[in-house]
Amino acid sequence: MPNGLIDSSSLRAHPEGLALSLTLPWYRSLWLSSVTSLKLAIYGLQVPEADLSLELGGIRYSIADLPAQSETLWFLQEHPLLVVRRDRPASPGEEHDIHLEGELRLPYMQIAPGQDGNPGLYVPNFVNQQLQLAVTDRAAPAPGLSAAETPPPPAADDDPFALGLTLYSASAEFRAGWYDFDGLLNRVAGLGIGPGIEIVASQVLPTYPVVTDEFAADWHAAFDRHGFTASSFGANLDMGRRRDRDMTPDEEYGFTETLFHGAKKLGFPLVRIQSAKPDLLRRLLPLAEQLELKLAYEIHAPLGPNSPEIMKVRDVYAELDSPLLGFVADFSSTMHSMSPTLLRAVRRAGLDDDAVAQLQAIWATDAPMRARQEEFIGYLKGRDFDPARLGSFAHLAFNMHGHIDPKEWAEIMPQIMHVHAKFYDIDDAGNEPAIDYPELVRVFVEGGYRGYWSSEWEGHAFAELGEVDPLLLVRRQHDLIRRSMRGALTSA
Repeated sequence: MPNGLIDSSSLRAHPEGLALSLTLPWYRSLWLSSVTSLKLAIYGLQVPEADLSLELGGIRYSIADLPAQSETLWFLQEHPLLVVRRDRPASPGEEHDIHLEGELRLPYMQIAPGQDGNPGLYVPNFVNQQLQLAVTDRAAPAPGLSAAETPPPPAADDDPFALGLTLYSASAEFRAGWYDFDGLLNRVAGLGIGPGIEIVASQVLPTYPVVTDEFAADWHAAFDRHGFTASSFGANLDMGRRRDRDMTPDEEYGFTETLFHGAKKLGFPLVRIQSAKPDLLRRLLPLAEQLELKLAYEIHAPLGPNSPEIMKVRDVYAELDSPLLGFVADFSSTMHSMSPTLLRAVRRAGLDDDAVAQLQAIWATDAPMRARQEEFIGYLKGRDFDPARLGSFAHLAFNMHGHIDPKEWAEIMPQIMHVHAKFYDIDDAGNEPAIDYPELVRVFVEGGYRGYWSSEWEGHAFAELGEVDPLLLVRRQHDLIRRSMRGALTSA
């Protein structure tokens, strides 16, 4: 997914001068309070902040007021206008040299909690774009999408896993408006993908974190039409929603309670939780029992089942001793190399062969994730390469690619309730070049796992929009998983 606020069709005429139609540079909806800064230069001349404003949902905000808008959602498919006051309105077809810089804070990706009532430290996302744009009145059209070349092989009665996908796999296309929600489900059905459907609530709910009656009615109608089943409801905890402080324990509970009720309303049996704080889980367990929801904490790169952070969660689970508590296994944790999609992205951002080799060498060490990231950033600075040119890639390269041994999953297999079958590429031979799927299937078959494997293409974090068709890749990954399942059963 391009890490940009604007694209080639973003420049608009406006009565006050001109405007830029902004795209959220992330895969999920964020609060307007997440916008730390927006700076604009036209033909090299900085536009004073007083001449900039943001218009979302018919309401105009000054740039200085954005950090206070913790109750205003910037939904993933919305395109607010950055209005620029000029001496005269721009005319259609008129060209302008635009340089836009932005910084966002990701309110659910906490690096360190706040102390003494102060806000915590959160993962930032930097955007720096310079484009020659012509004034237009419409977004670029969506391309035509092809069908799968062959129908999917049918599921067999002895298949150990049920297959599905998380709609997160089509994040970039959904953000770009190539699909509305119904259209996305229609294409998934048309490609024979399913039956399990997983969502990231903050991505697909226009009224996040609330599930409205209208959304629920449309959801159930689509599921009845296509024969889908709800597999996993992805719940984030936006601890940094406010800029002045982190959420209080009561706010964390209230926010999560709203999400749990939404999951139940949509028919999900399981919620992927983001926090395993003991006090919060103690409060949530009675609610989960009432709603008959399983709660599964995601084990995601760079961590694995035996990482110190996960051992703490395992200790909490042992203390609470509830059959409703378990884990989501995310295969980003168990990669044997960095994905080609990521390496292509950092090359586009300016890394040469030596830098790419150094990135891979640092990634392969056993140092903690933050230490590896800081070592790489230090290397870049030593070469006078600004790490900001990589946007969030300098962080995500280490945060999203782990190299834990796949066999470690066996140690917690009875507690694994759902699988994120993470992948980034499918090569010409039908394999994932950075993740050993036959080995992972073998470990889970032998371990007795019998739940959903939810395909999760995360190449959108690194790929350009339209570079690949992720739903066709999901179809190919399902073929790989089925082939690996049947191979594992035959060898057993």
